[in-house]
Amino acid sequence: MYKKLFLLLLIALIPLFPQTLYANEYETPSGIPLSEVEDYVDDYVSDYIGKTTAGASIVIVKNNEIVLSKEYGFGDIENQVKIDSGTSIFEWGSISKLFVWVSVMQLVEQGKINLDADIRNYLPNGFIKHLKYDDPITMLDLMNHTAGFEERIFDLGYANANANQLKPLDVGLQIAEPNQIYRPGEVVAYSNYSTSLAAYIVQLITNQDFNEYVEEHIFQRLGFSDSTAYLLPESNEQIIKNKVNGYELVDKGKFERSTEYYMSLYPSGAINGTAQDLAKFSNALMPQSQNKNVLFENEDTLKKLLSQSHSANEHAPGIAHGFWEYDGTYKGFTHGGNTNSFSSNFHIVPEENFSVIILTNQASELDISYGLVKELVGEKEQHTVSSSHLPSSKSLEGKYISARRIESGFLNLYAYLVPLTVTSINEKEIEVSLAGATAVYTQTYPDVYKMKNGHPLFIPTSVLYFSNDDGDIKQVHTSISDYLPMDKSPYWLTINAILAVYCFLFFILSPFVLIISNILSRKRKKQSLKIRKWIYLLNFAGAAFVLNVSLLIIRMLRNIDRAYTEVLPHIVTNYILTIISSISIAFFLINIKQDKTTKFQFYLYLLTIISIILLISLLITWQFYS
Repeated sequence: MYKKLFLLLLIALIPLFPQTLYANEYETPSGIPLSEVEDYVDDYVSDYIGKTTAGASIVIVKNNEIVLSKEYGFGDIENQVKIDSGTSIFEWGSISKLFVWVSVMQLVEQGKINLDADIRNYLPNGFIKHLKYDDPITMLDLMNHTAGFEERIFDLGYANANANQLKPLDVGLQIAEPNQIYRPGEVVAYSNYSTSLAAYIVQLITNQDFNEYVEEHIFQRLGFSDSTAYLLPESNEQIIKNKVNGYELVDKGKFERSTEYYMSLYPSGAINGTAQDLAKFSNALMPQSQNKNVLFENEDTLKKLLSQSHSANEHAPGIAHGFWEYDGTYKGFTHGGNTNSFSSNFHIVPEENFSVIILTNQASELDISYGLVKELVGEKEQHTVSSSHLPSSKSLEGKYISARRIESGFLNLYAYLVPLTVTSINEKEIEVSLAGATAVYTQTYPDVYKMKNGHPLFIPTSVLYFSNDDGDIKQVHTSISDYLPMDKSPYWLTINAILAVYCFLFFILSPFVLIISNILSRKRKKQSLKIRKWIYLLNFAGAAFVLNVSLLIIRMLRNIDRAYTEVLPHIVTNYILTIISSISIAFFLINIKQDKTTKFQFYLYLLTIISIILLISLLITWQFYS
């Protein structure tokens, strides 16, 4: 009797088991039912498309099947041409880097690359010249962005009008080689150069241009039909025809067409393709239970690729051989991409056989490419340790500069203008601000902070780890790029800013004052002092300095993607003006005793000399001579 009742009860409960055990088969990692995903995405993007985002192509994949492939907005706003997720071509930006790391792992699998070997074993003798440390740089360092290179933007690529400046990969690497400023393995400083250097090593080992290698060993295997690893202005007519326009946001609802951009260091960010081709790539990165992996001969190679290769703390996400780990409901692997005109995000959750690809034709787009992904993959449930074991957030307050920074040349100034600022809210919470955006973080483990809410800018760095040395903060670690304590005091920076404003105003106004003074002197028929001409020359040299530096800054603000030769005339001009100023000061001092000056004139002339010396000192300090 009891057995019969038990059997009937078991039969009645059977329909519940699939729903309980396999509910996640029919929903996103965050718990959105797949049957409701399209409505959810439609509703989400409606707040941004046409307002802050020009257009987007979105593909969501579950269990190797596309559950959503949809386009929003326009690929050509002026002519109202809509986007097609199957054929519309977007710039993938730094998602391109993932194809470098897959290429590297293919060669690791073949025994042709050792991830722990010094990369100089693979490069021509003396290929890398600007090394500060003797420590070896390994392929893992390149994958983890811990080779120690500073950021460099000159000669990375060129605007459409200068596409003829494109160089072969090896030449481009030598022209754009940055200085090494950190010891290898110690600081994560995101590096385009590192990735392109790794691609060049692939090229050397295979005796095949890197773009050709990718086409043959990745694109063809995956069945890509609408993507190219290297887009040249005079080739790939069909892809160029299907490529959507890229835009910059001018004002809410107002977009301006961006300039086309071509990269010499193309492996770091030059792939152009469709969202559906990226979906094929995501499927190949999922665990293969039955089908043979098309990218690797051995399934263990894929497991190694998606295993952690760098982390500063066990409770903080790190890097998995070039992929960024993401602290979602389930562990994710991701990489974003940004170019002059496009923003993108590629996110996979192998544990859930889930992926989401978002491509937008909007420069610096965050709301959809990061905000929507966060909604789809969810956030990891936090199990915080007892608050009594958590240190106070007060010690974290301060300003930090990005490790991904330019240290050599006048652009080093930028890092100090846009620091990461940390402010304590209470013992366990901090507010983090960067470039006008803010977010609140909560401490979950000692010195590990998880983003609670805030601007989408902080989603890729949703977990921060503050390492310290005897209570002094040493680094702020993220999976993308670290931050370091400001190495210049706020007071020193403020004084520099005040002095710069003073010098600029002085030499903007002084030529007019001198002209008026000269006119009045002639009317009064006063005898002209011999030394006055040297003071005139100093003032006009100072005005020329101000004009030259101002033009340089304006040009860089209008377009940072330049060859160094384009800014070199400004640098040379500073040297010439410095020589003219030095000669003028010397002749003034030689002849000062020959002319009788009033005290007022003497102190005015002295002020001019002090001001020009001060201006030159500031230009030297901020490297406007290199």
